[in-house]
Amino acid sequence: MMKTLYLTTAATAALMAAGAAVAQPANLLPEEPPKVREELPDYTQMRADQPRPATPRPVTPRDAQRPTVEQSFDGVVFKPSEAVQEVPSLEGEWSVANAQKLLAFIPTVAAEGLVPADYHADELRAAIDAGEGPALNRVASEIFVWLVEDLRDGRTPMDARRQWFVVDPDPDVLPSATMLQRALESGDVAGTLTDLNPVHPDYAKLRDALAATPKTDTKRRKLIRANMDRWRWLGQDLGKRYLLTNVPEYKVRLTVNDRIIKSYRTIVGKPGRTATPQLAEMVEGVIFNPTWTVPQSIVKGEGLGAKVLGNPGWARAAGYTATKGQNGWVTVVQQPGPSNSLGLMKLDMPNEHAIFLHDTPARNLFAQDNRALSHGCVRVEGARELAMTMAMLGNATSKDDIPAIQEEVSAITGSGEYTRYPLQNQWPVYITYFTIASDTDGKLATFSDIYDRDAPVLAALDAPRVRERARETSEEVIEVVDDPRATSEA
Repeated sequence: MMKTLYLTTAATAALMAAGAAVAQPANLLPEEPPKVREELPDYTQMRADQPRPATPRPVTPRDAQRPTVEQSFDGVVFKPSEAVQEVPSLEGEWSVANAQKLLAFIPTVAAEGLVPADYHADELRAAIDAGEGPALNRVASEIFVWLVEDLRDGRTPMDARRQWFVVDPDPDVLPSATMLQRALESGDVAGTLTDLNPVHPDYAKLRDALAATPKTDTKRRKLIRANMDRWRWLGQDLGKRYLLTNVPEYKVRLTVNDRIIKSYRTIVGKPGRTATPQLAEMVEGVIFNPTWTVPQSIVKGEGLGAKVLGNPGWARAAGYTATKGQNGWVTVVQQPGPSNSLGLMKLDMPNEHAIFLHDTPARNLFAQDNRALSHGCVRVEGARELAMTMAMLGNATSKDDIPAIQEEVSAITGSGEYTRYPLQNQWPVYITYFTIASDTDGKLATFSDIYDRDAPVLAALDAPRVRERARETSEEVIEVVDDPRATSEA
């Protein structure tokens, strides 16, 4: 009874924090899917060499880079725009007065963790002294665009952002040409540039921390600056409702209007090839009582296929079923149950890396301090509670809907049958990597750099500014075929 009361309170608080009605859900339960995974494939568990059917998807932060129709994402409207080519020669007509405002703004970027020397104040000053004309237009426009790019997108070049697969939507939402036109027409050069800063409260805390850190403490100041820049790699506004997991913190938090409704411990990927990549995706539904399609590295490499086929009694007790194709290929699926390696739920968030958040029966591992133990996916403590809360918030129109949804979801969970529960109001999920950030108590904390991802960012801060930076990473997409049985000894 106490559990039910808590869940109702948490979901109600989140709905009240959202402050706006959501669409009335239609049929919440899909047709009952078959129990056998082969008949209802889970694309996040398919092998890399298997073709993936095209699946319609809602707009995600990643999709915002190629808008084709006007789309709304948690209150942020992405409108179609002509292709904007970021080129250094992008120019406007600068008055001396506006150019002087730009010159005065350059030193202030130090407070944002940027390097004033990157923006050629001496060259701009000389152009101002020479008066209005083509030279001033060229120099001032170029410097202004550089500032837009660094404040909006981050100064760190893409090759220093290891395993960062988030595509920032801001160049489409706030294109450089529009920012330049806005600044020159309004005369508010400083305001236009300042408005590009991330709006998340953590960015402001980092800026305050930078101001409070003595200049003699260069190591901490650089680390703060690196994490400020990481906020610019994301969209300026993450939305009203989202899940955010900070990998080095081993935590995931459910947030509504910058208020953390609930946080949970996580287990993330082990360093190396199975490190958890950074993503911005969309949770489309919750899968209760999931099945687990065992990767071939275990079926064949560890002999599980032969064991299941040769020992049917043991296989039934462990929940495994196996099929052998005409070509000799053995497919093993672990059916829902108390021993299922994915636990009681997983969040359906299709992505090319096959990364998702899920439960685990090995809950004792959450007591460890170092929880970089998985093959890439994110295991969540209290996953059933998170799943139920997500189901409520994804389909309720008001707090009055919560009891009925809770009863429905409880029945689904208790049935032990594989059920995909779609969310009418889908949630973005951000898998991030901050080594200085607010903890779940709101206090700024430092976290261990478990994947050694700080070093290239810190080196980029010392290196000359890179022009014409790539917008997307060229790193190989590693499709993680997670072994959720992995432990600290695996």
